[in-house]
Amino acid sequence: MNIIRKKRRDWILAAALLLLIGAACLMAPLLAPYPADLMDSSAVTRPPDGSHIFGTDAMGRDLFTMVLYGGRVSLYIGIFSGCLSTVIGVVYGSISGLAPERISDLMMRCTELLMSVPAILLALFLQAIWGQPSATSVAVVIAVTGWMNISKMVRSEVRQIRQSDYVLAAKTMGADFFYLLIRHLGPNFVSTIMFMVISNVGHAMLTEATLSFLGLGLPLSQVSWGSLMTMSQNVLLSGAWWLILIPGIFLVVTVVCMTELGEAFRRKNSGKHSNL
Repeated sequence: MNIIRKKRRDWILAAALLLLIGAACLMAPLLAPYPADLMDSSAVTRPPDGSHIFGTDAMGRDLFTMVLYGGRVSLYIGIFSGCLSTVIGVVYGSISGLAPERISDLMMRCTELLMSVPAILLALFLQAIWGQPSATSVAVVIAVTGWMNISKMVRSEVRQIRQSDYVLAAKTMGADFFYLLIRHLGPNFVSTIMFMVISNVGHAMLTEATLSFLGLGLPLSQVSWGSLMTMSQNVLLSGAWWLILIPGIFLVVTVVCMTELGEAFRRKNSGKHSNL
């Protein structure tokens, strides 16, 4: 009982922290003490103090302001990429689940082939082909490399229910694929894949930070938590620890909170199956 209560407290705390960070980033224009484009040459690489609670960066910008505005971009990339990868995975997995045996197996072999290549290498390759990165292009690239696990789980769920009476009746009455997906298939696996969807959001944010670190992320004119950490590489030797530590803490805390929420969904779904 104590373990159950502790797990419940953990996901409630994770949800509260995530809501707090998200609300602060959304209200950046109201909470930020300085304009996002303000560069003060007299306050370059200043450590945290009364006027700049998170310090300043190498261009004299207030880091607290940059963290708030950068969080909006990081969360946008994570949420948009997570939603897009979910749509791709659900549609592909549903088609594979409804297809004849040979076509379904061929589609899964293609999925496994893509999964055998490290996702970060695929993302680097696609982003290099795309060219000049933006928040949307980075999100799309990450989504295109992160839908395979969802598709495999959706396929498994669809294959279990595709011979159900209500699915067969809908097919007999001429229901098209998307009607089947939305009305009959989707409600049966939405809770099963929810933990993967939430985890994909956090994974997308980490991947964006990695791409920025490798020089294929967002341009300097568009700030995210990942790009803030990248820009700090040039000043770490000067002892400006706050430039990488503070954005890193926000990124890690957000990802950990999303992971905890995903695990809470997984435990809830596992509990339902065990009760059955």
